[in-house]
Amino acid sequence: MKYDVVVIGGGTAGCAAAYTSGKLGLKTLLLEKGIHLGGTITSGLVVPVMKSGDNQINTEFYSTLIEKLNKIGGQITYQDNPGWFNHELTKIILDEMMQEANVDVRFNSEILAISNSTNSINSITINNTLSVYNEQIYGDNILQSTGEILSVPIEAKYYIDATGDLNFSKKINCEFLNDNSEFQPISLRFIMSGINLNIFAKWLEELDTDRDVTTIENINGNIHLSTAYTWDTNKQWALTPLFDDAVKKNILKDTDRNYFQIFTIAGAPDSIAFNCPRIIESLNPSLIQDRTTALLEGRQAILRLSHFCKKYFPGFENSYISNIADMLGVRVSNRIRGKYIYTIDDLKSGKTFKNPVVISNYPIDVHSTNKNTSTLEKTGEYQLPIESLMSNDFENLFVAGRGISADYMSQGALRVQASCFSMGEGAAKYIYNLINKV
Repeated sequence: MKYDVVVIGGGTAGCAAAYTSGKLGLKTLLLEKGIHLGGTITSGLVVPVMKSGDNQINTEFYSTLIEKLNKIGGQITYQDNPGWFNHELTKIILDEMMQEANVDVRFNSEILAISNSTNSINSITINNTLSVYNEQIYGDNILQSTGEILSVPIEAKYYIDATGDLNFSKKINCEFLNDNSEFQPISLRFIMSGINLNIFAKWLEELDTDRDVTTIENINGNIHLSTAYTWDTNKQWALTPLFDDAVKKNILKDTDRNYFQIFTIAGAPDSIAFNCPRIIESLNPSLIQDRTTALLEGRQAILRLSHFCKKYFPGFENSYISNIADMLGVRVSNRIRGKYIYTIDDLKSGKTFKNPVVISNYPIDVHSTNKNTSTLEKTGEYQLPIESLMSNDFENLFVAGRGISADYMSQGALRVQASCFSMGEGAAKYIYNLINKV
């Protein structure tokens, strides 16, 4: 089996890469280990897609996703940001988009073997691509097959690792930049439903007059809102007295209130998505034991936070936990050494490049496990070059998503979904030009 492009990982960056490759006429295979596409949006419940500037490039995939979701009630524009999606409807639309682009999609896919030379990947073998049995016989009037099952190698001109954790690149011993000492806290998102948003919004609007924190809009007859609170003491939060009281009464642990952020969801008029709990224990997302710890602690914290909301928030009296994310919110893990290592100085200086794949002004957003030490720093506009998506070890391997070749602080600005869309799309366009010698 031969392809122009094989994309490993069907999350935000992988979907953009596969869709763009297919639309450009490249024979494309998208491999996803789960049962649906969307990654952080769907499995991770990360909504909304944060706005990342007015001059973004490589946005055709994102614009198409917005348009298609809007038609079925799965998208709204709130606070001038069109990235408010319905996570379940996104699964359906992404399937449709891949079919329209003639992308071959394989779910439940696991890479069993990789064949490579010194600086090139030759082929891969996956668990669900098999040859026919080599012999067939009839027995008891039933057609039976005998012989060995033979795995079929998949060859491609180019491969894109969009796994987030760079699981593919790790298998072929690519060099990484991480030193296993710098980790942002892991989150586990969830959704509560059965909420009377009219009652909650009215109470919240009166409680908090800071419109940089709490916003509320009526869109097409439905209430949409967002608000936040952290345990940092360098900012005043309207919700502070409620969290203080809940900790005092043992409804919450002190660590449960380290980060709290909520958003409404397009097409879900009685539901709210929670960007929390944030696990403050220093955990390495590359270790199964640490991921297990985050899941166990996260689900217990979700239960406590749901009790807190039902007790302290008007409109939550009949609410319930309706969804817990199927994947952890990992902000940074493995980062590849690429042909160019992007730095925080590049970002802050607004350095320009010949072949940018991302143009953004999203702030440097690096979470910390300690009070008053997280970074949320606004910057000017910056660019990310294609060379930061190109493996330094293999000429036909690209990386798209949070695992790009960037230092720790600059990655904290580049890891967001809008930029990942642009990375995937930009990588696909660059590969198309390489194949067609444009």
